[in-house]
Amino acid sequence: MANRVGDPLFDFVSHARHGPGRRDHLTPAQLQQVARTVGRTPEVMVKVLPRGANDLGAVERHLDYIGREGEVELETDDGQSLHGRTGKELLEDWDLELDAQRGRADLTPRPGRPAPRLVHKLIFSMPAGTPPDKVLKAVQNFCREEFVLKHRYAMALHTDEPHPHVHVVMKAVSEQGERLHIRKATLRHWREGFARHLRALGVPANATQRYVRGETSPRKLDGIYRATLRGQSTHMRERAESVARDLARGGVQVEAGKAKLMETRDSIRRAWWAVGEILIREKQPDLAAQVRRFAEQMPPPMTEREWLASRLSERTRSPRAREGPSH
Repeated sequence: MANRVGDPLFDFVSHARHGPGRRDHLTPAQLQQVARTVGRTPEVMVKVLPRGANDLGAVERHLDYIGREGEVELETDDGQSLHGRTGKELLEDWDLELDAQRGRADLTPRPGRPAPRLVHKLIFSMPAGTPPDKVLKAVQNFCREEFVLKHRYAMALHTDEPHPHVHVVMKAVSEQGERLHIRKATLRHWREGFARHLRALGVPANATQRYVRGETSPRKLDGIYRATLRGQSTHMRERAESVARDLARGGVQVEAGKAKLMETRDSIRRAWWAVGEILIREKQPDLAAQVRRFAEQMPPPMTEREWLASRLSERTRSPRAREGPSH
């Protein structure tokens, strides 16, 4: 996906596949992204919430939720600031009931087929310590650039958690009648745009794919694992118990996907080494040295079972875990 400035973002995978001989220089935009990545600039997050997007009642409740039942201001695509419980008001203004009726009429009857999405529920987030007003401003600028005069939307800034984040609720069908389908490439483009707008406001921000940074365990695992410990999720309980039994017997069995993870990690390291060679030729030895250290210090890739074993072992070693819960 090319960024809006015009330079294509650096294709790390192409270096792993073809080697350094296929490209002999990096553009200024690519150099900046390499420097941000190996310097571990904070990564932006853009997430799509999957549930409650195809039911009018659920959408209304979500709008009231992000407005904290009237305590948090909602800002709309036409610049209005709304206060109070405004979910129903927005549903009417956006003609979502007509969209719902049209969606039901257009669907070919098929058992179990869900109704089409009425809205997309998005979260734009940055790590703790990022100025919340800058996060909100970056999302405002991003949404104006991407959606204004096309998709109706409303947003709200939340600061009740350490990481400031903005909820955006956007109509899935544009004013021109076109339905927006969010794919992986769409999310990559949105992350890049969000990061670019943050940088324009003086906030260090980066948007790279996780595997490029050497991260292999899915982020959602950590949240599911914590929920399992709290007794709020059964999604991973059986797998966690199986891993615990393996640990009690002396170790975790190697999964079939481990070889693929290792192969991918080797490809990414080769890609970074290729980048380092290009930087040497471009007489940027300091950045080249950073790139080499970054590649060498990537943590070993872990399968899901290995990740669970690591977390369970950490919990066993924790003094608080050994003492048991406090009363």
